[in-house]
Amino acid sequence: MTRWTRDRDVDEQNVEVHDQKHAAAGITAVAVSMKRSLEQMGPVRTAKTLLKLNQADGFDCMSCAWPDPDPDHRHTAEFCENGAKAVAEEADTARVTPEFFRQHSLADLRERSEFWLGKQGRITEPMVLREGATHYEPISWDDAFALVGGTLNGLASPDQAVFYTSGRASNESAFSYQLFARAYGTNNLPDCSNMCHESTSIALQEVIGIGKASVSYQDVLDAKLIVIMGQNPGTNHPRMLTALEAAKKNGAKILAINPLKEAGFTRFKNPQSPRGVAGPGTELADLHLPVRINGDLALMQAIGSLLLEWGCLDRDFIERHTVGFEAWATHVRELDWTAVEKATDLSRAQIEEAAGMFRDSPATVTCWAMGVTQHRNAVATIKEISNVAFLQGNIGRPGAGLFPVRGHSNVQGDRTMGIWERAPQSFLDSIQKEFGFNPPREDGLDTVNAIRAFRDHEAKVFVGLGGNFVAAAPDTHIAEEALGNADLTVQISTKLNRSHMVPGRQALILPTLGRTEKDRTGGRTQRITVEDSVCAVHASQGPLEPASPHLRSETDIVCSIAEATLGDRHGIPWRSFRDDYTEIRKRIAHVVPGCEAYDEKVDRPGGFVLPHPPRDSRTFDTPEGAAVFSVSPLDVLHVPEGRLLMQTLRSHDQFNTTIYGLDDRYRGVSGGRRVVFVHPLDIAELGLEPDQVVDLVSEWTDGSERTAKGFRIVSYHQPRGCAAAYYPETNALIPLDSVALQSNCPTSKSVIIRLDPNGHGASGSTGRGGEQGEDAGHKSHPQPEHLS
Repeated sequence: MTRWTRDRDVDEQNVEVHDQKHAAAGITAVAVSMKRSLEQMGPVRTAKTLLKLNQADGFDCMSCAWPDPDPDHRHTAEFCENGAKAVAEEADTARVTPEFFRQHSLADLRERSEFWLGKQGRITEPMVLREGATHYEPISWDDAFALVGGTLNGLASPDQAVFYTSGRASNESAFSYQLFARAYGTNNLPDCSNMCHESTSIALQEVIGIGKASVSYQDVLDAKLIVIMGQNPGTNHPRMLTALEAAKKNGAKILAINPLKEAGFTRFKNPQSPRGVAGPGTELADLHLPVRINGDLALMQAIGSLLLEWGCLDRDFIERHTVGFEAWATHVRELDWTAVEKATDLSRAQIEEAAGMFRDSPATVTCWAMGVTQHRNAVATIKEISNVAFLQGNIGRPGAGLFPVRGHSNVQGDRTMGIWERAPQSFLDSIQKEFGFNPPREDGLDTVNAIRAFRDHEAKVFVGLGGNFVAAAPDTHIAEEALGNADLTVQISTKLNRSHMVPGRQALILPTLGRTEKDRTGGRTQRITVEDSVCAVHASQGPLEPASPHLRSETDIVCSIAEATLGDRHGIPWRSFRDDYTEIRKRIAHVVPGCEAYDEKVDRPGGFVLPHPPRDSRTFDTPEGAAVFSVSPLDVLHVPEGRLLMQTLRSHDQFNTTIYGLDDRYRGVSGGRRVVFVHPLDIAELGLEPDQVVDLVSEWTDGSERTAKGFRIVSYHQPRGCAAAYYPETNALIPLDSVALQSNCPTSKSVIIRLDPNGHGASGSTGRGGEQGEDAGHKSHPQPEHLS
C-alpha cells in the first residue's frame, strides 16, 4: 500500500474553530483511537498491537514515559487515545519504497509538510543521497556501514562527530551507542533531554543528588495533594488521568498551575467505567491557578513564604536532612509581593488559597513538565519547587515527592545508560574497568552546542539514533543550514521526517524496526528494555512481523556501525552484542549503578525499580550530603507594550514533532495547525480580529527578529498578555542562543512576539527577520528582558 500519490499539503488556512472542550477522554477518545487504528493498521494489526500495548508480556508505548500499574492491576486496554495513535503511526501499512524516492526528488520532498511526510508510511530499505544527487537511491547495508565507518575514520578528530539520540531508543541500543561513541573517542552525545527536561536533571542533581523523580506509581495514588505545573496530562500523558482519578477516589486534592485551563484539568471521562462513558466523569482539579507565563518561580517562592509564615514546617526533616534553610527562609521572608503579583498575574488571595492546599496536605506530590523546564530561569524554578517540598518533608515519605513527568518513552532510560554529553566520572570509570579503555573525560556537545559546531564547520558527521533533530531544534533556519554543512548525515528512522530533507553532502537513511515489531536479530527472538518516569525498568517485545525484510533493529545498526568503524579495537564484542542482547545486558549489570543482575530482574513480570536514595532512605548524594535549600532571585519577565509572551505547545494530534492529524479537539481547533491562541481582550487591544491571519515575529534584546508566517488568531482565555502556538512550526522563533541558565535548554516557553497583520504570507517560516542580515542568530545569548 502506498500513499505518495496524494495531493500536496492541505491548505491550512481552512482552519475551523469550535468551542473548547471541558472534559478529556470519554467515548469520543475511544472512537478516535479505533478510527485511526483501523485506517492505518487494519483490524488484525489493531487487535494484535493494542491488546499487547503496555502489558507485561507485550511492548512499551512509544508516546510517553508514564509508569504502568503493577501487572495484576492493568486493564485489558492499558492505553490512551494518543498511545493508540502512536502505535497506528508506527504499525502503518503504507510503505516508502525505493520507487517512492525515484518519484520524489529531494527538492520536491522539501516542500512537503511534516504531516505529509509522516503519512507516507514505513521506510523499507536503506537509502543514500550521494554528493550532488537530486534523489535518494538504495544502498546495501554493508555499503552503508562501510560509508559511515570510512567517513568517521577519515575525520581529523573524533570530536568532529556528533551522536544524537531520541528518547525512544531502547536501553540496549542506548548502552551500545554511548559505548561506541566513547570507544571511538568522543563524548558528543546530545539527546532530546537537552531540549526538554535538562533543566530538571541539572536542578535535581544539585539539590537531591539524582536527576529523577522521587516517587513511585503508588505514591501518586496515595498522595493527599497532587500539584500539576506546566503540564497538560490530557494530551501529553493521558494515562495519567486514570491515576489522578484513582487518587481523587482515595481522597486527594488536585492543584493545577498552568496558563491555559486544559480539558484534562477539568474533568476526566474514563472510557473504562460506566460513569466515564455515560455519566459526568470525574472532576479533577480542585483549583486551577492561571499563572502568567514564566510566573512559576515567583509563585513557588510566595507559597514557600506563606507556609513559613504559617509555621507549616517539618522541622525534623529540615534539621536532619537539609542544609541552607536559614538563608532560604531569610530570602522568602523579604518577598516583594508586588513583584510576585506582577510576575504571576495572580492575586495574593489566589496564592493563599493554593498555599492553603499545601498547608492542609500531609503528603504532596508535585509534578511538572516542559511548561516549567523551558525558561531562562527554569533551573531556579525547579529548585524552588524542591524548596517547598523540603520545607514540609515531602520527599522519602509515602504519597509524597518530586515528579518530573518525562514526555518521551525512554528518555530517562537513555540517560541511565550513559547517553549524556557530561557523564559522571564514576560512570566513565566503570566503562574503563569493564572494557579496558579509558573513555574521553572532557564534556561533549549538547544539542545547542552541536548545532553551533556544525554551523561553524567544526563538526563534520551527524548520526541520529531516532528522532527528528532539525524539527525539534530551536532557530529552525540556522539548524537546517548547520546540518547542511556536514560531510555526512545518518538518520536511523522508521518513517520520513524533516531531518531527512536537510542532508549533509552525503546522507543515509537507515530504516529500523519499531517497538511494535518482532526482533529476530541473530536468528533468535530478542527483547529490549526501557525505563519509565518513576525509575521502573521492564521488558518490551513487539507482536508484528517487520514492515520489510530489509529492516534491522536499532541495536543491530549501532553495533554494525561500531564494527565497521572500530573493528576489534579495545576488544569490544560488537558481533556478540548484536546477535544476543543478553550479552549487552550482562555488561549493563557491571557498569550501570543499580542494574546488578539486570537480565534476571527484567524477567520478572513488570520488571524492577532502580534505587533512588532520596525516595528509598532519605539520603542525598550531594556534596553537602543533604538536600539543599537554594536561594534564587525573583525574576519578573518584562514584556514591552503591544507585545505578547508566547509559549510553544503540542496539539492533541501530535507527539513531539510527529503530527498524527490536523485537529486539536480539546482546544476546539480542526483542519490545521498554524494558529495562535490570544486572550480576546488582547486581540481587541492590539486592533486585531479573531480569525485574522498574522505573522508571528519574535523580538530579542540583541535587536534580532525571527518570523513564522501565516497564523490564524484564535480567541482563547488565558492570562492577559500571553499567547500560545504549536511547535515545531514556532521553533523558528527561538534563537539558538536563548537558553536556560545552567542547563542550556531552549527557552521555548518564554518568547516575546508581536502579531504582524501586514506582512503575513503563505505557510512557512524564516529563521531571520527582514532586518537581520547575514549573521543573524549568531550573537551571544539574546534574551527577553528580565527585571529582578
